[in-house]
Amino acid sequence: MSEFIRKRLVALKRKPQTIALIAFGLAFVYYSMNLTKISDTTAYINLPGMGLAGFATMLFSILMLVCFNNAFPHRKKVNVPMLVLMFVLVGIVIFAGIFYQARITEALTREVNPITVSADKSYISAAQTMLSVHRIILIIGVALVATLPVYSKALKKINTNVEVEENEDMGAIDISGEDA
Repeated sequence: MSEFIRKRLVALKRKPQTIALIAFGLAFVYYSMNLTKISDTTAYINLPGMGLAGFATMLFSILMLVCFNNAFPHRKKVNVPMLVLMFVLVGIVIFAGIFYQARITEALTREVNPITVSADKSYISAAQTMLSVHRIILIIGVALVATLPVYSKALKKINTNVEVEENEDMGAIDISGEDA
């Protein structure tokens, strides 16, 4: 088990951006797995822009992951335009989530014919909660990308060397080649 952990630490030392990629991947998977709640809420409330906000969230989440992978090419410097584009896409996804939640709140609190969340419409409150959690995961991902230089230096300080007992007495080996 310790060899497994050591190998993962070595991989993280080489590519520390993997931690932020996991956070963004988790946000995408979390939103995708709860897309039914968003679709049901959009179909029931049906205010202008709700479907577009859900579509934009899904589309820009995929594009955000692509930009992230292009921002950190293997063994090269960071591609700054792709990194900036990734941050813009994250901002659009966060804005779309806030817009969608505002539409739900508008439907629940309007004066004429407000929507009441009952047991058969529990997906509406579940969608609100899911959007809040999704936004928190995205903010954590942004924070991980922003602090990447800090924790990559900390990861490089971790000793992942393997101790080999046979190689400790290197002075006793004759490498002169006179006996041959």
